[in-house]
Amino acid sequence: MPDDQKAVLVRISGHVQGVSFRVWTQREARRLGLNGWVRNERDGSVTALISGPEEAVASMLEAFWQGPPGAEVRSIVPEPADPSGVAAGFDITG
Repeated sequence: MPDDQKAVLVRISGHVQGVSFRVWTQREARRLGLNGWVRNERDGSVTALISGPEEAVASMLEAFWQGPPGAEVRSIVPEPADPSGVAAGFDITG
């Protein structure tokens, strides 16, 4: 992975399920040229793995605070992730 590439596993909490958060995330990630996936968790949060250019990852982390209409984001917890094995494209899973 080039030096300007970054991968982050992000847990987004708040009112983020039932508001098309995963579809919004996929659209934003694709627009920014990111790879990875997004899924709902049983506890009501959303988890996303985002990988790509450092600036695009930073933009996505900022965008998560806004989310789609109807979302109320209370916290975003990013953790460094291993970029190896991140498939090209951005999928909705789970």
